[in-house]
Amino acid sequence: MSLLKEVPVDAFQQDFAWGAATAAYQIEGCWDMDGKGPSIWDTFCHAKDRVFEDQTGDVACNSYQLWEEDLKCIQQLGLTHYRLSLSWSRLLPDGTTNYINPKGVTYYNKVINDLIASAVMPMVTLNHFDLPQALENCGGWKSPEIADVFDSYARFCFKTFGDRVKLWITVNEPYVCAKHGYEDGLYAPGLREPGTSVYLVGHNMLRAHSKAWHSYDAYFRHLQGGKVSIALNSDWAEPLNPSSPEDVAATERYMDFILGWFACPLFCTGDYPEKMRTRIEARNLELGFSEGPRLPKFSEDEPNPLGTADFFALNYYTSRKVKDTSSHRSELSFKGDQGAEDVMDPSWPICGVSWLAVVPEGLRKLLNFIKETYNNPDIYITENGFSQIGPVELEDVERCQFYQDTLQEVSKAIRHDTVSVRGYFAWTLMDNFEWAEGFRARFGLFHVDFSRAELKRTVYRSGREYAAVISRHRTHVKLEKT
Repeated sequence: MSLLKEVPVDAFQQDFAWGAATAAYQIEGCWDMDGKGPSIWDTFCHAKDRVFEDQTGDVACNSYQLWEEDLKCIQQLGLTHYRLSLSWSRLLPDGTTNYINPKGVTYYNKVINDLIASAVMPMVTLNHFDLPQALENCGGWKSPEIADVFDSYARFCFKTFGDRVKLWITVNEPYVCAKHGYEDGLYAPGLREPGTSVYLVGHNMLRAHSKAWHSYDAYFRHLQGGKVSIALNSDWAEPLNPSSPEDVAATERYMDFILGWFACPLFCTGDYPEKMRTRIEARNLELGFSEGPRLPKFSEDEPNPLGTADFFALNYYTSRKVKDTSSHRSELSFKGDQGAEDVMDPSWPICGVSWLAVVPEGLRKLLNFIKETYNNPDIYITENGFSQIGPVELEDVERCQFYQDTLQEVSKAIRHDTVSVRGYFAWTLMDNFEWAEGFRARFGLFHVDFSRAELKRTVYRSGREYAAVISRHRTHVKLEKT
């Protein structure tokens, strides 16, 4: 019996993008093969005590050598779209166009060509956390020069692959990269510089994105006809106590510091949320911080970020309840600036990793929030998934139920709320290297047997069920056209 049979496929428009997503470091392996340069995640994982059981992405799913097996999985699901990322240091080993690695170009040309030959549209991310180590050695995302270096890389990719790639993501989850990489030290490059570098890194990522978008708009759009955006992650948040004005205000700050931080400059004002800037400046005074503004200002000498997203790319996983902590004395830090503590409702089930509360209805609420707050953009849900930890369950009934519940919420957002959702990308095509969790957390529609060198891919029940939804939608579209 199909668990996803209740998903109303007629709610999704005819050209709805049915996808799955991956990222280069998480699947490719072959970390130093064929001229690839090291990335910050290679460096981070080769240190000790950074990742679960000191696991690395050195081999991962070996997609660099087993791409044809990945393609079979994509074809088996019947995907219309596939989101992948390019390894910047596989293409440009030192991060610059001074040297282009031809074997990297050959690999991605094959991937893109094979997808198109299979009637699958690629959505390509330029940077999914794995900054070239050579650039980190020069300051990385903290360096103001990184925006121009990224722009050169983006132009190279647009020129090399843009005749076939029509959906681009510049940077994946700048919030996660900035906060986990430079505030908490949980992700590469593993820096702990609380309350300072996090904002500088986020700023430079937006500058890099904006420059790349303007380059595409000026030099490639009229020839290639593609679209460019940036993938923003966000929880949905609600006040822990809806009757508390302090918790209501804290929830607004929570959303400003996670989503508004990047979405407001892109879709609303060309600048950071006013309440975010005001809060940080007030904290500077409170803590006696006198080294200049911690939240940078956009220069009038550079292209403004406003309008530099052709669609809204959303990564959603979970929701939170929020309570006010703004009156708590705290040291210089992002969380202190935010003045909000997020908690999980005890009624929400947890899937696998401890932070992942399963709240499908939060996605519908977030989609409506984006519609109302950010001028009703076209939205692609570029990541959304459910993890397993512990014994492998190929009959992953709970994940099937998750996809049914989630796709029903998306259908309601489209049909009842008139949100312009244009596509859904499941995270992820197959079990892979899940950053600090290593291989412990499994999000795949296909299981990968990491205990054997063959790295065999085996479809989970959720993969079969997802494929059935896509097939039903395809049949519905054919009937509509006859």
